[in-house]
Amino acid sequence: MMGRKNLIDKFQIEMLCLDNLVPEEHIVRRLEKAIDLNFIHKLTKGLYSPYGKESIDPIVLIKLNIVQYLFGIRSIRQTIKEIEVNAAYRWYISYGLSEKIPHFSTFREQCINCSFLY
Repeated sequence: MMGRKNLIDKFQIEMLCLDNLVPEEHIVRRLEKAIDLNFIHKLTKGLYSPYGKESIDPIVLIKLNIVQYLFGIRSIRQTIKEIEVNAAYRWYISYGLSEKIPHFSTFREQCINCSFLY
């Protein structure tokens, strides 16, 4: 007999833990254990003003680049799109499922005077 999948309400709310969505053997888990990036806060502390809008965590910016390089994603724009839909990538950069991922232009803005790069 042919089975039929009951359609679910695509707007249903479920309680879940992001950690449970990332397999134990996923490479991002190994990365998190192997590389301690906390030194970045010490290195960049003097570069940020104590006033104004809070910046994106510099560790998140580095992790975004690690995801891009490690998974062979060609552009930061595509990297952001991939992170928006991939729970393992979100887990790695410490963003929840409902948090807005930094805009790809964040990386362009950092090199506004580096026209020789583009």
